[in-house]
Amino acid sequence: MRLDKNYILFLVLLAIDVAVLFLAYEIACKIRESLNAVLPFFKDNQASRYIWIKLLIITLLFYEGIYFQRFDFWRETRQILKALLFSFIAVFMILSLVKVSYDFSRSFLVIYFLVLVFLLPFSKRIVKKVLFSIDTLRLPCKVIGKDGLREAFLSEFENNWYLGLKATQESKDIVFVISEGLKPQELNVIIEKKIYDTKSVYIVPYLYQFDFSHTKNIDYFNLRLSAFHLENRLLYRKNIFIKGLAEKILVFLISPLVLALHLFIYIAIKSDSKGKVLFKQKRIGKDGKLFSCYKYRTMYEEQEKLLSDYLQKNPDEVEHYDMYHKYQNDPRITKVGAFLRRSSLDELPQFFNVLRGDMSLIGPRPYMPSEEDVIHEKHKEIIIKVKPGVTGLWQVSGRNNLTFDQRVDMDVWYIQNWSLWMDFVIFMKTIKVVFGKVGAK
Repeated sequence: MRLDKNYILFLVLLAIDVAVLFLAYEIACKIRESLNAVLPFFKDNQASRYIWIKLLIITLLFYEGIYFQRFDFWRETRQILKALLFSFIAVFMILSLVKVSYDFSRSFLVIYFLVLVFLLPFSKRIVKKVLFSIDTLRLPCKVIGKDGLREAFLSEFENNWYLGLKATQESKDIVFVISEGLKPQELNVIIEKKIYDTKSVYIVPYLYQFDFSHTKNIDYFNLRLSAFHLENRLLYRKNIFIKGLAEKILVFLISPLVLALHLFIYIAIKSDSKGKVLFKQKRIGKDGKLFSCYKYRTMYEEQEKLLSDYLQKNPDEVEHYDMYHKYQNDPRITKVGAFLRRSSLDELPQFFNVLRGDMSLIGPRPYMPSEEDVIHEKHKEIIIKVKPGVTGLWQVSGRNNLTFDQRVDMDVWYIQNWSLWMDFVIFMKTIKVVFGKVGAK
């Protein structure tokens, strides 16, 4: 009997995860044994006692759909961390209930789960890179819909190898139906036709400005209908409190690194050109109030004359600025300033704004007062309800290639669909931008 490629992939991924669980156990043992000088003596000689914990973790990974759903890296990592968190809680509850906790080293268990937090997502990224380089293991999928979004999905399947999908003209495995541009009756016909001969049908709703993964699906049994409950998530007090608390902890943890970077950048700016190291500029804050936003100086002091001469020789730059609110080749920028802008390190002094309470670590862009008139009134009312951020969604989403209107749309999307996990992903992508000098100029 010929095995389906999905089951082959499932067996491979399962086998590798089991191997990773055993490898993590060995690593955790070594780490815990190295701490015997400061913690109660630990020496593993009964590895079989921990088998049930590994089985529990695998079971919860199954429950989170890790082996049969094609998630992207960040969504799958979230599901893995969720499974590990519930496994961790369940293990300690079980040990307490059966009163055998004294037979197990609690510190070892903490170390074991911490190792898995890093090892499981990391191993999956490596393994899927290898597996999905084999074309036959990539799952064929068809995308139905109007051009705009359809092309975006096709591009994502082509470039995001972690999904393990490839677009085809026909597929009995997966079909994506994009609702935009389709009449309700036309949409129903497509879905009814595909649901009978396709294993999985995904519907992309008209309202793609909302992240429906955060919505609650309410079922009205008597009507045989359901409704999605949408929230403007970053306008709820509990969410604002959670976000603020998480950012304060993060600022405390990375403060030593920020101070070290500041000293290095201070010396570099001083040696590169004359002038102050910092400059401040008025920006629009929460509730529309203006505040002084701090940045590193990235331009020469005689900047206005340099710009005037440059624009006279390059009038096409005026049109580019009108669309992107940036110049392609700004003559005012110093050598060190160019590096700081490419890496987004010019915004590092805004940590002071975070400590003052003017800004958040992650949030919408801090707009200039001169830009207020070009922001749509409806968008402005949403944006000014939250603090602007040092970094944000638009800065890690192809910042150079986005028009001003696209940046505004991203800021609104972020506010309406905020989650703590989204902030974590943006923060991790910001690190990639800083060290990879990607998406900023």
